[in-house]
Amino acid sequence: MKFNKTTLKNGLRIITVPITDHPSVTVLIMAETGSKYESKETNGLSHFLEHMLFKGTPKRPNATDISRELDGVGAQYNAFTSNEYTGYYAKVAPHQLNFALDILSDIYLNPLFKKEEIEKEKGVVVEEIRMYKDLPQRIVGNVFMELMYGNQPVGWTITGSEENVKSFTREQLFAYKNSQYVAESTIVIVAGSFDEAKIIDQVTRSFGTLSLEKKKPKLLVTESQSAPAIKTYFKETDQTHLIIGLRTFGILDPRTPTINVLATILGKGMSSRLFSKMRDQLGICYYVSADQDAYIDHGVFEISAGVDNSRVDEAIKGIMEECERLKNEPVSVDELKKAKDNISGRTLLELETSDARGEFCAYQEILKGKIETPEDIIARIQIVTAEQIQTLAQEIFVNKNLNLAVVGKFKDDTQFKGYFGFK
Repeated sequence: MKFNKTTLKNGLRIITVPITDHPSVTVLIMAETGSKYESKETNGLSHFLEHMLFKGTPKRPNATDISRELDGVGAQYNAFTSNEYTGYYAKVAPHQLNFALDILSDIYLNPLFKKEEIEKEKGVVVEEIRMYKDLPQRIVGNVFMELMYGNQPVGWTITGSEENVKSFTREQLFAYKNSQYVAESTIVIVAGSFDEAKIIDQVTRSFGTLSLEKKKPKLLVTESQSAPAIKTYFKETDQTHLIIGLRTFGILDPRTPTINVLATILGKGMSSRLFSKMRDQLGICYYVSADQDAYIDHGVFEISAGVDNSRVDEAIKGIMEECERLKNEPVSVDELKKAKDNISGRTLLELETSDARGEFCAYQEILKGKIETPEDIIARIQIVTAEQIQTLAQEIFVNKNLNLAVVGKFKDDTQFKGYFGFK
C-alpha cells in the first residue's frame, strides 16, 4: 500500500493514499483530541462538539443544508469520537472529491453553534446516552474502564453524563474547539483515485486559516494495581455480560506483535481456543473474544463474553483455564502458523476500501506518530515465536493484574470473591 505524508508550515498534516482506478474516494479529517483531553466537568464535550459541527455554517446555515448536499451526491458520511481522536469523513465518487473536501472543511472550520441548535442537540445526545444504558454489551465496557482507571479521563465514558451534556454552553464549545482544533492537531487524509498534486494544493488553501496555537495537552494515564479487582452492575438481563481484563502496554511497545498473535490464538475467529471451548464444547455463550486494546500511553488486554446467567462461574473458570494453558504449554507450530496467517489475511482484507485505507493511516499517525505499511506489520507478526507468546502470557496473566467487570443479575461481587484469580 502506498501513501505520502506532507506537513505544511502551519503544522497541518496531509496524508494521501492513492488507489489507482478505485470507484470511491474518502476525505477524512482527524482532530488529535478526544475525551482524554477533558476535565470531569467537561467530560463529553469532545463528543458533543462532534455532533454540533453538522448543525450549520455561514455557507450552509442549517443541518439539513449539510445533509441534503451530502445525500444529493450519494455520499457515505459520518463522524466519531474516541479517547484520543475525533474524525469527520465523507466517501464519494471520485469526481465529487472537491465537493467532499469543501463541505468537510467548511463544517470543521466554520461552525455556527447556534444556541437553539445546541439546546436541541442536548436532547439528542441525552437519548444516545440512554440508548447505550439499555445495551449490556456497551455498559460492561464502561464498567470495565471505570474499574480499571477510576476517576481519570480514560475511566470516564466518551459521551459524558446527562448532567454534563445539559450544562454545555456555546462559549464552552467555541473555547474547546479553538484550543483543540488547531493546525498542529489536524490531519487531512485523502484515499482513493485522485490527482495528488491538485488535492494537496486544495487542502493547503482550504485549511490555511487554521490556528497556529499549541493545543491543550492531555493528562497521562495513571496506572496502579496491586490486587485483583471486581466490579458488578445490576441489570435485569437474560444473559450475563463480562469482561476479564489485564493491564498491558502502549501501542509502540515491541511486544505488540506478540500480544496480537496471542489474542488471535485465544479469542479471534471461530477456531480460536475460547470459541472452541466456550461455544462448541460447553454451549455456554454466543459470543466470546479476546483483544489487545492499545493506546498511546497504556494498553488493555480484554476477554469479553455473554454467557448463560446460570453458568457464569463455569464460564469464568473456562476462560481462566485457557489463559493458564497459554502460560503452561507452548503453542504448537501449526497453531502459531494459523494465527499468523489469520492476522496477515485480515490485515489485507480490511484494506479493500478507500475509507478503510484512510482510517488505517490516520489511526497510526495519531497513535504511533508514524505510519507502517501492511507489509511492515505482517513482517513483524511473522517473526513472533511460541516462546515469546508463552513468556508474555506468564507476564500478564497473573493474579494482581486481574480485573473482572460483570453486568447482570448480581447486586454485589460476593459470589466472585475468593474464587477469582490466576494461579
